[in-house]
Amino acid sequence: MQAIILVENLCKTYATGFPALKNINLDIRRGEIFALLGPNGAGKTTLIGTICGIVNPSSGRVLVDGHDIVRDYRAARSLIGLVPQELTTDAFETVWATVSFSRGLFGKPRNPQYIETILKDLSLWDKKDNKIMTLSGGMKRRVLIAKALSHEPRVLFLDEPTAGVDVELRRDMWGLVRLLRETGVTIILTTHYIDEAEEMADRIGVISKGQIILVEDKAHLMQKLGKKKLTLHLESPLQHIPPGLTAYQLALSGNGSDLTYTYDTQGDRTGITTLLKDLRDAGIRFKDLHTTQSSLEDIFVSVVMDKQ
Repeated sequence: MQAIILVENLCKTYATGFPALKNINLDIRRGEIFALLGPNGAGKTTLIGTICGIVNPSSGRVLVDGHDIVRDYRAARSLIGLVPQELTTDAFETVWATVSFSRGLFGKPRNPQYIETILKDLSLWDKKDNKIMTLSGGMKRRVLIAKALSHEPRVLFLDEPTAGVDVELRRDMWGLVRLLRETGVTIILTTHYIDEAEEMADRIGVISKGQIILVEDKAHLMQKLGKKKLTLHLESPLQHIPPGLTAYQLALSGNGSDLTYTYDTQGDRTGITTLLKDLRDAGIRFKDLHTTQSSLEDIFVSVVMDKQ
């Protein structure tokens, strides 16, 4: 699939000497939802700021649909909508005026019908004549999203868009993201809610200490790195795991009533059949069992820790 954003050998070193980005190479596919994950201070916001032309790179280049973000800033930036983390809005303006003005900044002709559609999609229509300063934090977040969409961008960056907002906004937000993707808009999001990335994203990128350490299709990532856990609920609690079962690296929990076995989903053999036989031979009986799959959060933590 064709890339709408191409990042090549991108570096950013601040005046203090701190290297925020180190030789980033990344492509974002047209029409996908790409989740960028990483711990605090990993470089997520710096990378987004650089792609959007807010932060000047030290070296390397960024192309947005073929336009260089430095040499052809106006054309590149007009394709991008950005929802920042901070609630920066014009406090004394009305919602309608703020969103309409943002559209005009990008040289777009007046289109009241389009602005109305955005405000209704974000449940802001009944607030259109309210001044920003009178709105709640969640409503201000909705206004930021409306401003980012006002000039009909083909790429939308969402930098921690649902941090600290209510459940209703999160639901509305992801419904809108799906609708935008259906119209061909490319979505790039950073989030601390890894369940959102797990539900929404087509691909996952992980950044740590200014470097991209992994980019994978979400389904492939979870299949490749995901592990399953088999938990056995024992008929009688165990005080310790018998020496003959140590090779399985079992874990006891629930005051000795639960026995957990972790296995690789990609292995030729799970070892479950042999384990159950060995348990039976050891006189260990169980009354129930169930399996669970590693979540994206488990995978994220393990990947980042491996790179420390």
